Amino acid sequence: MKTMTDSKLSLQDLTMIALCTAVIAVMAQISIPMPMGVPMTMQTFAITLAAVILGAKKGAVAALAYLLLGAVGAPVFAGFTGGFQYFVDPTGGFLLSFPLMAFAIGYGAERFHRSKWSYILWLVLGTVINYVIGVLFFCLITKSPVVTGITACVLPFIPTAVIKAVLASVMGFKIRERLVRLAWN
Repeated sequence: MKTMTDSKLSLQDLTMIALCTAVIAVMAQISIPMPMGVPMTMQTFAITLAAVILGAKKGAVAALAYLLLGAVGAPVFAGFTGGFQYFVDPTGGFLLSFPLMAFAIGYGAERFHRSKWSYILWLVLGTVINYVIGVLFFCLITKSPVVTGITACVLPFIPTAVIKAVLASVMGFKIRERLVRLAWN
């Protein structure tokens, strides 16, 4: 039987994961409705921030914890909503992509934090994962062509996605650097 001392996650890790999960839930409430039904939220900002701070695996766990909270009905999704039904609505693919997005961005942050361009490639990959899965679900649920999905789910969001990714990355690396220094003192 596995005991708490055998766990690969420390109490500090669990605390940071819980804090990042809470930040994702809070940032989801900053939401602007859009005409095609896909709101502009700060969830991707928070996912990127969590991924940079926590890294690939723990960032993905924070995103997964957020999804599990929402799935059981906790009001953590945009508009203080929750429930499994949000995974099968037009925006469900965006939600379901969050752990993969966090893993990709977190991997880039862990492995390539000294190489700006390499990290940016992983940041873009994480964002593309979010958009591809989101657009696929949108098209399947709404029975829309891919062009409509891209028009509704990608094009209007590109400018703010860039701003959110840059701000979350800058903030995340600063926070990560300070946490590393605190851990050594």
